[in-house]
Amino acid sequence: MTSSPSTPAAVALIEAQALVKAYDLLPVLRKLDFTVQRGEFVALLGPNGAGKSTFLRLVCGLSRPTAGTLRVGGWELPKEAHAVRAQIGLVSHKSLLYETLSAHENLVYFSRLYNLSAAVTAQRIPEILNQVGLGKRAHNLVRTFSRGMLQRLSIARALLHNPDILLLDEPYTGLDQDASAVLDDLLRDAHNGGRTILMTTHDLPRAAALASRVAILSRGVIAYDQPASELNPIKLSTIYTEVTSMTSAR
Repeated sequence: MTSSPSTPAAVALIEAQALVKAYDLLPVLRKLDFTVQRGEFVALLGPNGAGKSTFLRLVCGLSRPTAGTLRVGGWELPKEAHAVRAQIGLVSHKSLLYETLSAHENLVYFSRLYNLSAAVTAQRIPEILNQVGLGKRAHNLVRTFSRGMLQRLSIARALLHNPDILLLDEPYTGLDQDASAVLDDLLRDAHNGGRTILMTTHDLPRAAALASRVAILSRGVIAYDQPASELNPIKLSTIYTEVTSMTSAR
């Protein structure tokens, strides 16, 4: 079952054309055509091994395509990866945080990597820590944080430099119900604040509830792509099964 939304007039913020990524002789992405418009919240679904994380790594400039073209914000990857990375905030399986530093110290470190001025850093860090609900834990060591707190601090790190694009690779993995609800609110706030969000997830109900658009990656290509407003969890689960020949996203 394959369908796609009507083509928007706006220039895509993320645009992949005939994108190929292969490891040795094993193709993971097979001439992938995919776009994300500015301000969209796209949930990218698919079974393990479909190429979701691979695609995010390509968008971040952390991996090089085998063939095809990939542009982010008009810049072509990988040759203009330095410009693209400044526009992206990444939340991945790993927190990328330093456990022996406090939350505040971690964000100071990353602010320097992002070349933020001292004045911006002094204002931005308390602001972003309060936004993710960690203002009172600013000076606690990260090694004392729960999985949910680590994920919130990872989002603070990703948003610290006010990126245009937020990339999330399975952000709900390992979170309990309360921590997942907090993450829901953070993502809604980020989207309502104008962020463009691309999130991979196995959580079909959350994809239907949070995203503005849902795409399913199967066998290296986009096999389904529709606005989330046309879906509900039951319908999405049925479509997912038809498209991927799997009974669940896991």
